[in-house]
Amino acid sequence: MTVKASSQRIHNIDALRGFALAGVVIVHMIEQYIAGPPPPGFMEGVNSLPDNILRGLIQIFFSGKFFALFSILFGLSFFIQMESAQKKGTNFGGRFLWRALLLFGIGYVHQLFYRGDILTIYAVLAPFLIPFYRVPTKWILITAGFIILGFPRIISFYVFGGESVTGIHPMMDTENPQIQAYFNTIENGTIWEVFRANAGYGMLTKIDFQLSVFGRFYYTFAYFLIGLWLGRTGIFQHIEQYAKKIKDFMLWSIVVALVSVVITFAVFASAGQQVDPGSFIFMLGMNFMDWVNIAMASIILCGFLLLYKKVKWEKRLLYFAPFGRMALTNYFFQSVIGTFILFGWGLGMLGQLRNLYMLLIAIAVIILQTAFSKYWLKKFRYGPLEWLWRCGTHLKWQPFLIDKKRTELATG
Repeated sequence: MTVKASSQRIHNIDALRGFALAGVVIVHMIEQYIAGPPPPGFMEGVNSLPDNILRGLIQIFFSGKFFALFSILFGLSFFIQMESAQKKGTNFGGRFLWRALLLFGIGYVHQLFYRGDILTIYAVLAPFLIPFYRVPTKWILITAGFIILGFPRIISFYVFGGESVTGIHPMMDTENPQIQAYFNTIENGTIWEVFRANAGYGMLTKIDFQLSVFGRFYYTFAYFLIGLWLGRTGIFQHIEQYAKKIKDFMLWSIVVALVSVVITFAVFASAGQQVDPGSFIFMLGMNFMDWVNIAMASIILCGFLLLYKKVKWEKRLLYFAPFGRMALTNYFFQSVIGTFILFGWGLGMLGQLRNLYMLLIAIAVIILQTAFSKYWLKKFRYGPLEWLWRCGTHLKWQPFLIDKKRTELATG
């Protein structure tokens, strides 16, 4: 059966978004939703050899990679929205700004549960995408390359060094009483105490992580630009046409990943057992580590597309499409589920569940949310949060229920 380009674009993007989100929840569960290094002795219950091996594997193959994919798809979605509006003779720029503000609100509520929320960062960065919609493609790639090469991180390093951007103690200083107090709150506090901690101190630590030498803020915008560029290429509509280029790029990405891994190990090894987060060596090592993440994210993306063009694999990968269509809702409630299981306001299992159990919980969440999404989307046009976001974007109630009679007439 031949699939129309527009239909294929929607389904394979949804499937890839769901696939990326699956990787994100696995990382968050293994990290036990603490979003940062814990104080000494805090996670001793999950520091056995099997725990460390599994954590290491997740760090190598998942951490940073699936987040990159998820962010790339945000840039791609921006392109699709702007392009669709332009074809209708309208400008979506102003509404996209309003949409970003609404996303910040949703993200802020999510932040109360989990200080590692990324929606607020997406919302802050989103307005900067608008000028790039009309910028020549070469300048999009040049800007993304400038960020990926690490120049914003280098500037941040020379401005702030290893110091906090927001004035709090650096997050790597895990013996600091302020950090120990925060972890005591998420381990033993009520839900309101956790909300208060994440709204204040938790937000400040996130800003530090985003703008300091860790540089997630800058790299996230580079991922957005890559997504915008991919939208311009039309690669998701014409996978077969781009198959050879995808294979070639995948091979180059493998080479870059291997070389970057070697350089990363060499840089950190040169500093000895402990690396000062305020040192030039640490900053350089983080740069090469991000190259590893980008290269491996490219490998995953290319592999996904190459598999998707095969009939058998297309059906398998489409399993993630409902999960991806409700990505906002699923992402939000993953954090609610995870923090309920782990934090003191819920079951209080933080630091007690072995990494293997956390991995199994993550897989169970993916399966259950995918099944729920599939069931929900048979009756409703959008996920609950997606619908609210859409209503807020257009400032009027949007159709929610699927009109089965109209669907039957259209397909009959």
